[in-house]
Amino acid sequence: MTQAMIQAEPQASLAEWLQQGPYQAYSYSYPHKSAYRALPARSLRDAWAAEDRSALFAYIHVPFCTMRCGFCNLFAMAQPAEALVESYVDAVVRQMRAMDRALGERRFARLAVGGGTPSYLPAALLERLYVAAERILGIDLQATPSGIEVSPETVTPERLRVCRAMGVQRVSMGIQSFAQHEVRALARPQQNAVVIEAIARIREAGFPVMNLDLIYGIDGQTVESWLSSIESALAFGPEELYLYPLYVREQTGLGKMAIRKAEQGADFRQALYAAARARLLAAGYEQVSMRMFRAPHAPCDNGPVYCCQDDGMVGFGAGARSYTRSLHYSSSYAVQRSATRSIIEDFIACDEAQFAEARYGFELDGDEQRRRFVIQSLLTDPGLSHAAYEQRFGAPVLEDLPQLQELTALELATDEAGLFTLSAQGVSYSDTIGPWLASTAVRRLMPDAPC
Repeated sequence: MTQAMIQAEPQASLAEWLQQGPYQAYSYSYPHKSAYRALPARSLRDAWAAEDRSALFAYIHVPFCTMRCGFCNLFAMAQPAEALVESYVDAVVRQMRAMDRALGERRFARLAVGGGTPSYLPAALLERLYVAAERILGIDLQATPSGIEVSPETVTPERLRVCRAMGVQRVSMGIQSFAQHEVRALARPQQNAVVIEAIARIREAGFPVMNLDLIYGIDGQTVESWLSSIESALAFGPEELYLYPLYVREQTGLGKMAIRKAEQGADFRQALYAAARARLLAAGYEQVSMRMFRAPHAPCDNGPVYCCQDDGMVGFGAGARSYTRSLHYSSSYAVQRSATRSIIEDFIACDEAQFAEARYGFELDGDEQRRRFVIQSLLTDPGLSHAAYEQRFGAPVLEDLPQLQELTALELATDEAGLFTLSAQGVSYSDTIGPWLASTAVRRLMPDAPC
């Protein structure tokens, strides 16, 4: 479907979207950050004043890495100067002070440190961020479920000791593949010995939840090599596994090298997904979403499903997004190194008064709020509750979004006992269903919107 067709037909049928294949865009947040634009300066005290602040999510973004993987289109910078890293942490602490005043009375129910690679930070700077979160934001580190993202080469005993002392319960590590030719195809130099040692250190440190990320659709990957990586991961008994289909984006290393073979055949990724899903279900894992699988031995008292894209999230750091019901805001976004560095330097230059305002983001009207709620609920177990929707928006969901009935007509979802739930096939098409539910206005703002 062309851009002209989008403008001519605000809501194309799901059948038309399905013809384009199951891998169109990852709807992990709605609207996507590429739809954000410059805003008139808005006081964050005013933006948060009417929000429920009794169970907020604090997210701290660390946009630094040892290397930039060929598939990565995240806001991150590889091998920054030491002085830049220290100045960045100073700025995050300064932002916390500004938000302490802007938020007023509040309680944080969850904390995550993501990136980039937070474990790129020296242990002392990691500790400084956590201590600031406790002292300035009032987060009870020992009682609040928290997680951190790491990479194998940055997992050191010193960093892990800081994380455990600061109450971190969940460690998420990107492995992507245990096959050396596949990690080379991803432009990610990584040795299995380093991965195995990192996993051993995480286990020895005693974190209750270890998540491993794997990628499917890599050039040269087969069902057999993919299942071999699954088996290698299962041998370590991870409490969670995330399986990500490979997307090759224009500004990434792979995109610049025009390595697009993995995206030329959606059926290839579908076959890999189906094989992995069958293996994990046979191993007793529960499928929470298209990407997330939870082990039967995962602790059940570790708080809600790990998701930092819900309303009530307060982001700290360049690249971090914050979500109220009607306003999403952040710094601007880039992938290329020079632009990323410029954004980070602008962030470091901000004083507390500047950190107390939103200047870049997206304002959600009633229609966008409803679409966001539906997308966020529908694509994750257990699904979209009719009662929860009506309680929040004051009308039946099928009255507001009647196109949802197309899902049941195509047997991609069931609508029973007040719950709209994707079928197994529907889950496999999450990356088409999410974009299909996006508004025409949002798709027009996104330069790479599926159409």
